[in-house]
Amino acid sequence: MSFFNSIGRTMNKGNRTMPRRSPTTPTSPAVGGPYDNAPGMAPSGSAGSMQQQQHGEQREKPLYLCSPFVEAALVKGNFKTIVVQPKYVDLTEWVAVNIFDFYQNINLFYGVVAEFCTLHSCPTMSAGANLDYTWIDSSRRQVKLPAPTYIDYVMTWVQNLLDDDNVFPTKAGRDFPTNFAQTVRHVYRQLLRIFAHIYHAHYHQILHLRSEPHFNSLFAHYLSFGAQYELFDIKDVKGTPTALVGIGDLWEKWKEMGILEQQ
Repeated sequence: MSFFNSIGRTMNKGNRTMPRRSPTTPTSPAVGGPYDNAPGMAPSGSAGSMQQQQHGEQREKPLYLCSPFVEAALVKGNFKTIVVQPKYVDLTEWVAVNIFDFYQNINLFYGVVAEFCTLHSCPTMSAGANLDYTWIDSSRRQVKLPAPTYIDYVMTWVQNLLDDDNVFPTKAGRDFPTNFAQTVRHVYRQLLRIFAHIYHAHYHQILHLRSEPHFNSLFAHYLSFGAQYELFDIKDVKGTPTALVGIGDLWEKWKEMGILEQQ
């Protein structure tokens, strides 16, 4: 089901109250924002290294694709069963609640590895061998930011949206804004980038904490939900031929294993 085709069906949300908390050390992004850079991703690395990869140079297999880690999960079977819209629940409300839950959970996981994600260890927002995500500054230029800065900007931005009753209404009589679907899609893409960075740069720390079943299940749930309601494009998951997203291989592997639906 397409969330975009059903966005018109809104309902009052009742008196549900969202707890408010600071995701990281909040800052006020002085350079552009997620809306500006949402479609763009800039590859890093030399042209020679890209050509070597294109010509089939062997790369070390990432840990998250290795057994038994790739199979580690709290939920067995296909995640399709837990993302389907419940009967009598408004679609917009269902998407909003899940966005809030995903944000809270990825915030907790990033909090676990944040001490290892530093300006020195993660000087760029990397998500693959030749992929660094970029931010758009106030002059509309693509700039590379250290991963902790990029993530801080994103998490602060999402937290502010969740706190804004005009975007995520929590009181009776308030409807969702007409552009809610587009906002959710931007949020989804940015949170996906945080997942991608953690898998690429910090999965070994997730393993050290023996948290891979929890993290894998959260991400599989995230991918399944996003695919069900068309909240991301496949290029967001897989990247481009010259700038592959590392989690693209995980997406394909989980489809082979029956964890995710074949698209």
